[in-house]
Amino acid sequence: MSDLKLSDIITMQNELQERYKEKWAPLTPKNGRTSLLWMIEEIGEVISIIKKRGEEDIMDNEKVRMAFIEELSDVIMYYSAVLISYGISSEELSEIFIKKHLKNMGRDFEAEYKKMFT
Repeated sequence: MSDLKLSDIITMQNELQERYKEKWAPLTPKNGRTSLLWMIEEIGEVISIIKKRGEEDIMDNEKVRMAFIEELSDVIMYYSAVLISYGISSEELSEIFIKKHLKNMGRDFEAEYKKMFT
């Protein structure tokens, strides 16, 4: 499992949810916001490592790097919980992601922002 696909991550998150179904709220649209808030908290933990340890430690200190990657993994876990909560499949996300990527490849972000504020 050295290169997980999005569908693998969603499957693993469903397994984890099933394992703790008696303790955790179900992944429903009503509870999706909770997963999103937890994800934001995990992003804060990623930011904290960057602020407190810096880029050099993330790149050169194995312990810091592992903690950083673990927090990023938590972000992805909660992200996948959000996807599940709103019934977004890996195929649906992939299709929209590719379309968005192609749109972004043709954009002039600098000109758009200048236009937005003038």
